[in-house]
Amino acid sequence: MISAYFRYLARARDEHSLHSPFLFALYTQVIRVDNRREVVFDPLKRLTKKLRQSQQQIAITDFGAGSKVNASQQRAIGDIARHSIKPARFGRLLFRLIRRFRAKTIIDLGTSLGITTAYIAEAARVYDGHVSTFEGCPQTAAVAAGNFSQLAIDNVDIVVGNIDDTLPEKVATSKPIDLVFFDANHRYEPTVRYFETCLTNIHNDTLFVFDDIHWSAEMEQAWDYIKAHPAVTVTVDLFWVGLVFFRKEQPRQDFILRF
Repeated sequence: MISAYFRYLARARDEHSLHSPFLFALYTQVIRVDNRREVVFDPLKRLTKKLRQSQQQIAITDFGAGSKVNASQQRAIGDIARHSIKPARFGRLLFRLIRRFRAKTIIDLGTSLGITTAYIAEAARVYDGHVSTFEGCPQTAAVAAGNFSQLAIDNVDIVVGNIDDTLPEKVATSKPIDLVFFDANHRYEPTVRYFETCLTNIHNDTLFVFDDIHWSAEMEQAWDYIKAHPAVTVTVDLFWVGLVFFRKEQPRQDFILRF
């Protein structure tokens, strides 16, 4: 990822390169906004700190590309929290995106301990939104469920099992999807398959957010495939995450922006 990051830094631009009013507003009013002091995040910060200190052991079932840090099937919750929970700024970005686009029907692929999902759910509450979050590991899902209960989050349902099996059924029976956060299997073929599955139930203003688009050569290959897909009109590469839009009124463009 180091070489990929230096390539990103050399190409990334700021708001002065944006001529589209939609992208300019998105970048200046959502992406670059610092809302870390909002009190709604305080319980999530406290819970994250608590999870990082937990020595409780759980058995891991992993259907994805695995961890680059610890591939053991028995792991402490604290270890998972330290290496798997996204930095809070990504949770806050998702929070802002959901509020900006008033997303109500949301799919979250990759629950883990549920912290990022909690940011998503908190944002969606304002519009009576609902989050369906998918987790392959039953014991991890159980910890996440306990965390949602502790945070008094009641607009989330956890779909437990192999996403290869659970996602198509959920998408087929869902209302049109407003936002999908892809953070599950970090390999080319599953990422593309999940993308195409969710693509069957989108609308003009749907937003897809892909995590770790430069995590590996396979993820960069998947990102290239997604950018070239005929249904996609606008993509935004923030290095750590990629945003995908399907707005037919927008000219076809790919942006690499500083985050």
